[in-house]
Amino acid sequence: MGLLKGNFSFARFHVTGPLPKAFLNFVESRIKANSFRETLKSAEEKRSGWVSVMDILDADFDKASYALGNYLIFSLRIDRKIIPPKLLKIKILEEERQFLAQTGKTRIHKQMADGIKDKVKLELLSRLDPVPSFYDVCWALGKNTVYFSSLSDKITDDFIDLFKKTFSLGLTRKLPQDHELVAKNVAAGSAKQAEEALVGREFMTWLWFKSEERNGRISLPRGNEVELNFARRIALAAGEGEYSQGVACHGIHSELTEGKEAIRQGKKVTEAGIRLIADQNEWEFTLKADNFHFQSLKLPPAEWQETSEDQSGKLLERIYLIENAAGIIDELYNEFLSIHYSPRWDENEMKLVTKWLHQ
Repeated sequence: MGLLKGNFSFARFHVTGPLPKAFLNFVESRIKANSFRETLKSAEEKRSGWVSVMDILDADFDKASYALGNYLIFSLRIDRKIIPPKLLKIKILEEERQFLAQTGKTRIHKQMADGIKDKVKLELLSRLDPVPSFYDVCWALGKNTVYFSSLSDKITDDFIDLFKKTFSLGLTRKLPQDHELVAKNVAAGSAKQAEEALVGREFMTWLWFKSEERNGRISLPRGNEVELNFARRIALAAGEGEYSQGVACHGIHSELTEGKEAIRQGKKVTEAGIRLIADQNEWEFTLKADNFHFQSLKLPPAEWQETSEDQSGKLLERIYLIENAAGIIDELYNEFLSIHYSPRWDENEMKLVTKWLHQ
């Protein structure tokens, strides 16, 4: 599912580089120049380009504009042709046997074998129909932020490359360790860069504690409160890569004793299911600590009554709710960092966390 309906998974990016003058005119020419175009009998394994969110068959943006208020909305279409390995093997064997029968030879040297493989592969690709995939893009111009509906590194790399080619602008992933407060403390020597690479896990572990400190009620810096509970699945780990040791637990509140024991043993929260309530709106999602990816964000019911002719009102409301949920997590992260890099962390906060772990 994407921006228009259903749950929404997304990664966030910061747009780098100055926007050109006459920006909307620039976008008009560039997005259409890089829109998706189909080709008949193509042997390409992958083809990509932009299409309309409102109509995935509209690559010219004739039926719906990509501009919506202070947002640019479009989708990345990627078509892939995938040859089943067993089919490729059979066709290569058939071609090799035919070659031996025609030439009278008893064996095929490596260069000829490679040529046969390439020939068979091109013939199969030219006959195959591609499998299309679609990934929604929401570019919030006022915040210089892009929301992209894929959490796959491979697809994200394709997206970043096409975005740069299209708009001559870069994208940097929004990561916990790239926060200005983290960078400032690393530069000052009060924090180690290797340790701060896992600061998102420290935040998620602290957030679990805060969710239980006052039965889910957490105060935000601007004076209001939200309700946040950890629910469903919580994953914890110590170390990275091949040295990582993890555990997953299920349940809510005091039932998650296994997770607290894992924290006492040095593990930190890597992802968790979260239920968030603010201003009479309720969201559910899984938040990943290392990259702040939102997975399967379930939005509050939309109040906008859409019509078949105009979906823009509902889409704007959904974008507002998506940004609201992400913004609340950002506020909580800012609060965590302000405490984490202050005397309050050792003098008070860690004592409270330790007490919570032994309850």
